[in-house]
Amino acid sequence: MPSAAERTRTLVQSTCSAVLLIPGLDGARPEQLAPEARVVGPDGEVFLLFPADSPAVRAATHAQDDELSAVLELTDVAPVSVPHRIRGRAWVSGWLTCVPGLAEPGLMMLRLEVGEASVDDLWGAENVEPEEFTRASVDPLVGHETELLQHLHSTHSEQVQGLCGLLGEKAEVYENGQRAVPLALDRFGLRVRFTGERCFDVRFDFPSPVRDLTELRRAMHTLFEAASH
Repeated sequence: MPSAAERTRTLVQSTCSAVLLIPGLDGARPEQLAPEARVVGPDGEVFLLFPADSPAVRAATHAQDDELSAVLELTDVAPVSVPHRIRGRAWVSGWLTCVPGLAEPGLMMLRLEVGEASVDDLWGAENVEPEEFTRASVDPLVGHETELLQHLHSTHSEQVQGLCGLLGEKAEVYENGQRAVPLALDRFGLRVRFTGERCFDVRFDFPSPVRDLTELRRAMHTLFEAASH
């Protein structure tokens, strides 16, 4: 399974929603504190792009001589319609400063030096040390997951439904008429939510972690083949 640091790093570098929480800016609207772009630097710092007149930039500018604490909160929502759609949240906290000269006109880059992080998702809740966050790798499917899950749901729903044949000990709680929805996808496997009167998730692991879309196609084919026998 992916480590907590990998899951947190993947969320930071995904397209899930994010908001920057800064003490004293409680009156700012959430959309004003949502960065237009974010990226992790080579030393594990998180760079955030904001309009130059945003409350976050003003706060960081006024606090240049002092340490301004901030928390980047990320919310991961399933890209397909499914009960209990929020898949997880992550928090990256640290100290915020301006990075002059690295932004386009009208925009400003802020740097969040990571002090601590945590994640609470489908795998569980865990804390992440800054060094672990810096070393963690991003899941290779993160840039494709939304499209892939939507494709599985719309085009291969019968095959996803057929995975009920692999439920094993979970089969006793499966009921006819339950709908199987692809919920999450990473290099280690596919998570499916079976919905109905009782709702439960099942993880279908790949034979080995995939590194790209070509290996993913092979792994999915193997998974569907196993379910059809």
